[in-house]
Amino acid sequence: MGNRLSQIATRTGDAGTTGLGNNQRVSKNSLRIHAMGDVDELNSHIGLLLCEPLSDEVRTLLVEVQHQLFNLGGELSIPGFELLKAEAVLALDEALAHHNAALPRLQEFILPAGTRAASQAHICRTVARRAERAVVALGNEEALNDAPRQYLNRLSDLMFVLARVLNRMDGGDDVYWKSERLAQQNATE
Repeated sequence: MGNRLSQIATRTGDAGTTGLGNNQRVSKNSLRIHAMGDVDELNSHIGLLLCEPLSDEVRTLLVEVQHQLFNLGGELSIPGFELLKAEAVLALDEALAHHNAALPRLQEFILPAGTRAASQAHICRTVARRAERAVVALGNEEALNDAPRQYLNRLSDLMFVLARVLNRMDGGDDVYWKSERLAQQNATE
């Protein structure tokens, strides 16, 4: 891994470039930097979600996710390097199955709303989807490992499920979309 920063204001990016972990300089507008930035933003939003009241189980899961996102960002910062392992994707699959099993089946679309914690989880979901799109775009131009793309895909699904779990804390529920079409359909049945 590249040198750790000992000072933050290096001024080396003033010309619109930034350094990767392999000391290569690239445009701050490159696909790789966009992907890294979206992953960093996602990790920051998860940090904000961790400020909310959460069960110990969900808190532990999200802290682990933050560490894995740091690995993912590190992998993106060093072309050709692998830091995020397939086991991290499997851990998300297991968490997804575990938390989804406790939820009722969805009968309708839900709004990204409810409690503040659930709403923040929905923000994490949407930022994870954006980060996934950025990683896919980068992967269309450069060779990437599969795990970063897969991890972000599973994580966005997990954040949707966790939003539903968090809305049920203290007896709450999902906020359902009031579909005009379904209202008319139900009225005619």
